[in-house]
Amino acid sequence: MRSIWLIFGSLLLSLLGLKLYLGSVTTPPATAAQPAPTPLLVRLVAERRPAAAPVLARPSFVPRRDSIVGFALRQVGSPYLYAGMSPVSGFDCSGFVSYVFGHFGVPTPHSTALLIDVGQPVPRAEAQPGDIVVFTGTAATSTTPGHAGIVISALGETPLRFVHASSAQRASGVKISQVEGSGYERRFMQVRRVIANE
Repeated sequence: MRSIWLIFGSLLLSLLGLKLYLGSVTTPPATAAQPAPTPLLVRLVAERRPAAAPVLARPSFVPRRDSIVGFALRQVGSPYLYAGMSPVSGFDCSGFVSYVFGHFGVPTPHSTALLIDVGQPVPRAEAQPGDIVVFTGTAATSTTPGHAGIVISALGETPLRFVHASSAQRASGVKISQVEGSGYERRFMQVRRVIANE
């Protein structure tokens, strides 16, 4: 049902944008009594991308990978808080990822289940600093996304290290962990790239 409303909304916006565009082409220049059509809405409709297409972040300012990692590492020691998105009150894993990338104007969802679909998949051996690494939940039988972090290892470096907000009872909060030789190896799902290569 939600997809039907999304399609309907997209069509409505497209028609509205087309009407504004055609109105601006056929009407005389605006006078004081008649405001000009809003070109922003026309641009937004024209630039709209399909929601299903994976897109790498290409904001006007493309952040450097080392800047993302540096900012993420400055959060080490922040407490863990379920659904948290703040270095003061705490982070959960997806809130931490969203906070770090959001600082650089790169939107990522505050949901591990949705992080598995952002950007593009990358083979584990090709992971680079600033990529997102996604794991299953902690249950031995889990097959769905349940945890995420940000890669800090250099390309080809092993073990693959990442910074993340952990809910572990012994050492919770934002910390650095590694995939190989840990419980994360069994839980590893994918590496996702949301920042284009520099």
